[in-house]
Formats: sequence, C-alpha cells, structure tokens
Amino acid sequence: MPATAVRRHLPDEFFHRDAQVLARDLLGKIIRHRQGPYWLSARIIETEAYYAAEKGSHASLGYTEKRRALFLDGGHIYMYYARGGDSLNFSAAGPGNAVLIKSAYPWVDEVCDSNALAQMQLNNPDANGQLRPPERLCAGQTLLCKALGLKVPQWDAQRFDPEHFFVEDTGVLVPQVIQTTRLGIPAGRDEHLPYRFVDPEYARHCTRNPLRRGQREGQDYALQINPSPTTAAPIKGNR
Repeated sequence: MPATAVRRHLPDEFFHRDAQVLARDLLGKIIRHRQGPYWLSARIIETEAYYAAEKGSHASLGYTEKRRALFLDGGHIYMYYARGGDSLNFSAAGPGNAVLIKSAYPWVDEVCDSNALAQMQLNNPDANGQLRPPERLCAGQTLLCKALGLKVPQWDAQRFDPEHFFVEDTGVLVPQVIQTTRLGIPAGRDEHLPYRFVDPEYARHCTRNPLRRGQREGQDYALQINPSPTTAAPIKGNR
C-alpha cells in the first residue's frame, strides 16, 4: 500500500463512544504505523477501558497539560511512559475517558509484509539483543509501542494521520469477548472493575492469559457474545 493510500481507517466518530463499548469494538482492528518504507501493523487483542470518575484512571488525578488528550474529543491519541516504555491510548466519549491498547499481535498481509515484520523484530529485541518471536513482539503495552515504533513525543495529543498512523477495520470477525478485571491497578483504586477486554482466540498471547489454568468462568472472567462484531470477511493475517 503506498504511503498515501487509505482503506477503511476508522473515523473519529468510531472513537467518540463509551469507553467500554470502544474497548470491546477495538478488538480485531489493525493498528498501522509507517516507519520508513514499511507499514508496521498489529491486530488489537487486548484493551482496557478507563473513566475519569473511577480511581484507576489517569484522568481521576485531574487535568494537566500532559493529560490534555484525555479530555479532548474521542479519537485523540494519548501516550505516556510506563515501565520504562511508551504506552498507547485513544480518547473516548466524555472528558477523561479513554481506552488503553494493552497488547496486540503482528499482522501480515499485502500492506505489512515479511520485511515489515522483520523491521518490527529489529525495533523490539529481547533483553539479550536477540529477535523476539512474532507472538511475543506486541504482548504488552510497551512492547507493542516499541515494535510499532510509536513514541510519546511524536504522537501524544495528536489526531490520527492516514499517511502515517491510523487504525483500520479490515473486516476481522471477533464473535466472542472475554471481560475481566484490569491489570496493575493498585489496591483501593477500583481494581475490581471488569474493564479489561480480550479476544479469546488470542488470549494466550496477551499480557496475562485470562484463560490460564486455575481461572474460572463466571468467577474470574466472563465470556460474552460480542453484540456488534464486524461482519465483513477477514483478509489474510497471521496468528
């Protein structure tokens, strides 16, 4: 795909919705970021919703210039540093509400070919400097940003740019969704809220597998029918 070509990139209106609805509907969508000659791409497999009114969110700490994107209309990019790396969020409807892109899976198609995947591996080597296997490249919020080359100074508080960075609907169908509690929320800061959403097909590749041994449906997570999945036929992708 040429740098200026756009297919079904998601419009701003898609993001200007309730944070939980947005978090669920982002599953299966493809993040595209252009780095040099390549479109680096990853399928979203895990998200978390945040609201200004609950204690787990950055917005609950109040407005600052750094958090400005959280208080803008849906479809603004909010990036911050976490665990020594960059993290990617999208603002939702309502001041202070947003969705964190928790993890993804490399997506290979006619846009993001094997050369682009190789670039993602070069972007995100392991602690020993070795190439990570594809399934581990985006298995966490900072790993995702590193693999895709997304940086806080470049994209925080920006809108999507169809020539460089956008989210695309390729017609992937996500018929079921896992809903469970978010990760890393300190005790006493609404850690009990079930605002984490995972694509069951990719659960073993997300930050922490909600279907791991010892977890019980109805107690630790809920497996739900997706009420509004994308219905178009999926295009080729790797899993």
